[in-house]
Amino acid sequence: MPWLKLLHIIALVIWCGSLLYLPALTIQSSRARPDAGFAQNAPLMPRFFFISTATPAALVAIVTGTVLFLLHHQTGGWLVFKLFAVMGMVAAHGGLGWLITRLENGRTLGATVGSVLFALLAVSAIVTVLTLVLAKPMDWS
Repeated sequence: MPWLKLLHIIALVIWCGSLLYLPALTIQSSRARPDAGFAQNAPLMPRFFFISTATPAALVAIVTGTVLFLLHHQTGGWLVFKLFAVMGMVAAHGGLGWLITRLENGRTLGATVGSVLFALLAVSAIVTVLTLVLAKPMDWS
């Protein structure tokens, strides 16, 4: 099923890109003045991007990855480490969602530091996943 693997890769690229873009978007939103826009009561852009792009891509990536795992009966030590790295990506995703909720409630204190920390977590998890996937042919047992 090459189409399933292609869908998995596309969803991962979108999700990883979202995890790298959302911290910058939350930092920008935390610095925006509440009286500076023409649509003050409109939902924040981070919420829209989080709900419409990042979360669906994450769900598709996780579901297709699970189906691929079940179809190909993959096992090995690399897979356990990869799943822990994916948990790091999920934690960064959830943390960014929490920061967005805080911003919507007007609590901007710590948004920049939190965004940077979640960005670092996301980058380290993404690099770990890529490293483990590319090292898979080494057949870790």
